[in-house]
Amino acid sequence: MNQDTIAKLREIVGQDQVTTVPEELACYSYDGTGQEYPPAAVVFPSSTAEICRIMELASATPFPVVPRGAGTGMTGGALPVAGGLVMVMSRLNRILEIDRDNQIAVVEPGVITGNLRTEAARLGLYYPPDPASLQFCTMGGNVAECAGGPSAVKYGVTRDYVLGLEAVLPDGRLIHTGVRTAKGVVGYDLTRLLVGSEGTLAIVTKITVKLLPAPEARSTLLVLCTGMIEATGLVTGILAHHTPCTLEYMDRTALSIVRDKLPFPFPEEAKALLLIELDGQKDTVPLATHQLTEFLQTQPGIIQSRTAANPTEAEQLWAARRAISPAAFSLKPHKMSEDVVVPRSRLPQLVSCTEKLSRELGVVIFTFGHAGDGNIHVNIMLDKNIPQEVQHANTAKQLLFEEVLRLDGTLSGEHGVGLTKALYLDMELDPPTLALMQEIKKLFDPRNILNTLQPAYWRDHDRNRSERGYRTGDSAAQEKDAA
Repeated sequence: MNQDTIAKLREIVGQDQVTTVPEELACYSYDGTGQEYPPAAVVFPSSTAEICRIMELASATPFPVVPRGAGTGMTGGALPVAGGLVMVMSRLNRILEIDRDNQIAVVEPGVITGNLRTEAARLGLYYPPDPASLQFCTMGGNVAECAGGPSAVKYGVTRDYVLGLEAVLPDGRLIHTGVRTAKGVVGYDLTRLLVGSEGTLAIVTKITVKLLPAPEARSTLLVLCTGMIEATGLVTGILAHHTPCTLEYMDRTALSIVRDKLPFPFPEEAKALLLIELDGQKDTVPLATHQLTEFLQTQPGIIQSRTAANPTEAEQLWAARRAISPAAFSLKPHKMSEDVVVPRSRLPQLVSCTEKLSRELGVVIFTFGHAGDGNIHVNIMLDKNIPQEVQHANTAKQLLFEEVLRLDGTLSGEHGVGLTKALYLDMELDPPTLALMQEIKKLFDPRNILNTLQPAYWRDHDRNRSERGYRTGDSAAQEKDAA
């Protein structure tokens, strides 16, 4: 990007809303992965009209553009790998409307997810998606990644609440998708196509979501188990008889790193934990809690189960759950955070695989996450300054992915693909499917300027992957068929 382009950007958004200062660029060069790719410039638009003009300029020049929310992503989906311009959406941060009668909200992409939940609650309404970073992640980022969270087991994920979008195409044209109504089948479902597209097809500038009536009551239960297999084995039984709004899991390592944040001590023999929450009407939640407690008392492998005495104790339990990811760095300075999903009945096989990989490769691996929908966060801990640890961690990741697919799972449930999983797409997706996705990308973005990777990135990483003996989807699929 030359000085003439920078000057034109400043004409669009204002002198102070574009920066090329290296120290300021550094703030927008990384995300939750810890990887860094500095952009040439950062722009802070304040309106859809400004974004349209920026993209017209980007398409005509051309130069790469990466839209960015709060930078909380765990797969590098908002990193400017190809340099160019980072478009920060933080100034588009208004809740434009909450329609209580029709139970919908219209927000800009820079709205903090937790703020929408708070404002909806003031009107007796509820926005269910609740990623762990909800107090600082944004609605635009949630749409881009199709974010989930603990409540997904009952309420679903972001795509289940997005009714419609306003978005800017890479050439600056403005499109509108979806409806404000409960039903609508006119045309292709472009809303669903854009949700989860990770900023590769268009830049979302307005989001219409449905809301629900707020639950009147909640009850939180803690279940301590003798082991990982016992804890994950309980999941299908619980869901066969009950409908919790959350059903979370921690293994013994996750338990140990947040032990001091739990509201009460737990027995040393406890090797895994389930955190269960029920919600609903005031007169039904106590009965449901009693029935679930009775069911748990009949199950093997449970050391202790107890109900949080009050909302404060319940919040302490959830604070401990949210603290797991940052607390992981007490184990090693770096981590690979994977969010694989398998059918719930196969969770015991998945966690057994992680223990086996940890033992055989000498790598610290621990698991926690959304057991209720089969979405487990597998954290591979390492020190990137030690080559052998990097090699073993990469091997563990590859073998984990192979096992997940063997179990009829998927490589990502809510974190997205970004950089960290891009090279593994051919393990899960067949060539015709990948080719169709590439054609869709070309249709939306023929100049390949929106959140794209440089060809050199693919060449270098393909070579490194080959040198490590990684297999493509074709060879992995052939082995699976042969088995």
